[in-house]
Amino acid sequence: MHVQEWLETIPAVSIYLLVGVVIGLESLGIPLPGEIVLVSSALLASQHGDIDPWVLGACATAGAIVGDSVGYAIGRRGGRPLLGMLGARFPRHFGPAQIAMAERSFQKWGMWAVFFGRFVALLRIFAGPLAGVLRMPYWKFLVANVLGGILWAGGTTAVVYSVGVVAEAWLKRFSWLGLVLAVLVGVTSMLVLRGRAKKAAAEAERDGLPAGAAAD
Repeated sequence: MHVQEWLETIPAVSIYLLVGVVIGLESLGIPLPGEIVLVSSALLASQHGDIDPWVLGACATAGAIVGDSVGYAIGRRGGRPLLGMLGARFPRHFGPAQIAMAERSFQKWGMWAVFFGRFVALLRIFAGPLAGVLRMPYWKFLVANVLGGILWAGGTTAVVYSVGVVAEAWLKRFSWLGLVLAVLVGVTSMLVLRGRAKKAAAEAERDGLPAGAAAD
């Protein structure tokens, strides 16, 4: 069943909770399709007056900020052993190459890696836990987390909702297009990041360091 068609079968309150929980869990470090759920929900809100886009955006933003904060706390407490455990459970997302790439991003950009990472599928999963593992000062993390969460979650909701309202006459076609574009953007981001991750791991190994220890 199409994601948006499935969302149409559940009450508005459940959609708010679903969006907040899925985005929160994704931000915490669990690979979930938060962006697709948010885009689908925003498109649905533009069709149905019982779904308030302001509440939807607020729930998405809250989920993003809280999820990242919990991920930071878990990463700070669990340290590098946590990355090893996640790598064993989710090797495609938390493998040595992906960790090396993320650590290099944090080395280069610092708190901006948390802010801009919100807009990139793989870094959106990594940002909170890795910031905690790398002991980023919490106030820096919090500023980047809050600003990034508001801009990504709130901005995505506003843009998709507005486009949906303007394009009401052909909204059903656009809903498919919107999801296809979201998937294509996500897949492209993953492929680009995977290439960069492999390059980062190779450079770390060439320097004589374990791939997951590039930031030590």
